[in-house]
Amino acid sequence: MATTEKPSVRTQFLIFTLFGEFILARGGSIWTSSLLSMLSHLDVGEHAARITLSRMSRKGWLATRKEGRRSQYSLTPRGWSLLIQGEKRIFEPPLKEWDGMWHIVVFSLPEKKRSLRHAFRARLPWLGFGQLAPNTWVSPHNRKTEITALGNELGIQDHFEIFSGIHAGPSEDQELVQRCWDLPNLTTQYKKFLAKFEKEYLECKSNGKHALSLDDCFVRRFWLIHHFQNFPRIDPNLPAALLPPDWIGFKSRQLFDDYHQILEKPANQFVDEVVGEDRN
Repeated sequence: MATTEKPSVRTQFLIFTLFGEFILARGGSIWTSSLLSMLSHLDVGEHAARITLSRMSRKGWLATRKEGRRSQYSLTPRGWSLLIQGEKRIFEPPLKEWDGMWHIVVFSLPEKKRSLRHAFRARLPWLGFGQLAPNTWVSPHNRKTEITALGNELGIQDHFEIFSGIHAGPSEDQELVQRCWDLPNLTTQYKKFLAKFEKEYLECKSNGKHALSLDDCFVRRFWLIHHFQNFPRIDPNLPAALLPPDWIGFKSRQLFDDYHQILEKPANQFVDEVVGEDRN
C-alpha cells in the first residue's frame, strides 16, 4: 500500500472525492459492494461508510436503487452538478494571458436574507474572487456565467451587479492582490503539499526497482487529488503578471498534473477490475 499519510477527515468528503475522481467518469453509479471495497483501501470501515452513504442520500447528494439483494448508489442531479463544478475548477489551467480587466461583483442583501448572503459570499472564493470591501469582490477572471447561475440558484438575482473594467489607481494591481488574497498563507499551504507529495512523485516517476501495484496507484491518486482539491478555495488562479517571481503555485500545479497523469492508467485499471468483479 502507499506510504502517503492518511488524514483524519470526514468520511463524506472522502466519498465525494471518490465519486468525483473515479465514479463520475463511469456514469455516476456504482454497486455498494464495489464502493465499499474501494473505501476499504482508503481505510474507511464498512460501518462508517454505510452510515455516511445513508446520510448523503437523505441530503439529496446520492440516490439508491435495489436489484434483488444488491444495491447501487448514483449521483443525483444536485450531486452531479457539484462534482462537475469542482472538476472544472480543480483542473482549470493556469491563467497565462491577462487583458488587465478586473471583474467586480457588488451585492447587498437585507438581514432577513442573511443565510443567502452568507451562501453567496461563501461561493465567491471558489470562483476566484477576493474581497476588496465588505460587499465588493474582484477577480481577473470573467465569471459572469457562473455568478449569474449562482444568483439564480439562490434566488437573489435582484441583489447583485457585475461590472468589468480597468483598475485606474491610485494603488497598483499587485497591491489589490495583497488586500484581497493571503498569498503568504497560500505559499505555506503549497509548501506543505510539495513536502507531502514531491518525494513519492519523484520516486514514482523514476519507477525505482519495482513498478507500483494497481491498488497502490489508486490510493496514491486518491490522496493526491483529495489534498489538491482544496486549493481552488484559496487560490484564485491569478495571472503571472499579478504574482511574485517563481510563484510556488506553478510548481505545485505542475507536480499535481504530472503525478496525476502517471497514476491515471493503473489507478483506473484497478477501479475497472473492482467494478468488473461486481458485474460477475
